[in-house]
Amino acid sequence: MLARLSAFQGGVGTRSYSASTHADPRAKLRRSLLYVPSSNDRMLQKSLSSPSDALIYDLEDSVAPNEKERARTALLGFLQSQPREHASRTFVRLNAIDTPQFVGDITTVLKWEHLEGIVMPKIHSASYLDKVASYVPEGRPLSIIASIESARGLWDAGHIAGWKAGQGAGNKVTVSSLLMATAAKAFGIQCIDMVCVNYKDTSVLRDECEEARRLGYDGKQAIHPNQVEIIQSTFVPTEKGAFGLDSGSGEVEMIDAPMLKQAEATIAKAKAAGLKIPDV
Repeated sequence: MLARLSAFQGGVGTRSYSASTHADPRAKLRRSLLYVPSSNDRMLQKSLSSPSDALIYDLEDSVAPNEKERARTALLGFLQSQPREHASRTFVRLNAIDTPQFVGDITTVLKWEHLEGIVMPKIHSASYLDKVASYVPEGRPLSIIASIESARGLWDAGHIAGWKAGQGAGNKVTVSSLLMATAAKAFGIQCIDMVCVNYKDTSVLRDECEEARRLGYDGKQAIHPNQVEIIQSTFVPTEKGAFGLDSGSGEVEMIDAPMLKQAEATIAKAKAAGLKIPDV
């Protein structure tokens, strides 16, 4: 899940899942979040041309143990050389809290004052997020995507989803995936599905995206640039859907307050994605 810290923070996401407190669809879209290995200089440069809503520069799984320190230093230099306009979609996945690399990771990436947020793997309880927050200067805005990857974390999903720092895979629906989406919505945060590892089979990716969207997820993480287009086209209303015509004949219907609220959220998300909404 993804939360916002400014005296803030939060986040969630076993399949793994993630979520964000940018629940308002008029806030930044998080349909696709593309992972980029921080140890690969060519991929770092190439990432700037990606249409993905967000980029996650990875210091964890995609970086070999003997490359961790070099990748961290190289990433900071890369980020500091980038134009300010790229900052709003820039995240960094750190190594887990209980690893030797965590402190070095978080203290290094926070040196770049424009960083939009961090991705924290293996969050097992809300107390893990308290530890993360203790390294963030008071008053600094920062988004945190917290990934739940264990039964222990799933058990504490409600507390993780409701956390505010500083107080300021298959194709079947599983209980855990529904629980994650429900927990995220209950606390008004975005819920982001994890990656489809079968990046060569677009039908598998599309099925996962459609399933996640039906469950109420707001977006999905990606490990290959070719996945971005399918993900972004799935997690956004169609123009007809935003106009309210997808599920019927287009005739006038009586609606209640919850339906109106849902329609307003759909239209806001469509506008954020740049879709044309017909005047009525």
